[in-house]
Amino acid sequence: MKERKTLVMGASTEPTRYAYKAVKMLQRFGHPVVAMGKKEDNLDGIKIEKGAAPFDGVDTVTLYLNPMNQKQYYDYIVGLNPKRVVFNPGTENPELFTILRQNNIEVEVGCTLVMLSTNQY
Repeated sequence: MKERKTLVMGASTEPTRYAYKAVKMLQRFGHPVVAMGKKEDNLDGIKIEKGAAPFDGVDTVTLYLNPMNQKQYYDYIVGLNPKRVVFNPGTENPELFTILRQNNIEVEVGCTLVMLSTNQY
């Protein structure tokens, strides 16, 4: 399995949130994880950055932000130059799909948790 450094956007320390579960599952599957959320925090040794932090070497961005909350990060996501962006359920955004494709960034609509558990990540 290829390790994919993943940025979880919308990360949370609340165990009931899917973004929390994604961070934990990505770690369990051996993927390096970086995270950003509404507030600075720590999730089992992973620092959750508040806002657009300058992460290097991000292969995959997985979104847990609704489309309205994504708008402010369009340039940031493109600037990270990830290979792909995963749009989890409820985050689908045709406007951002177009921007990403124009920048040769793969768009994947799916659930990070399902993709990991079915070996499709």
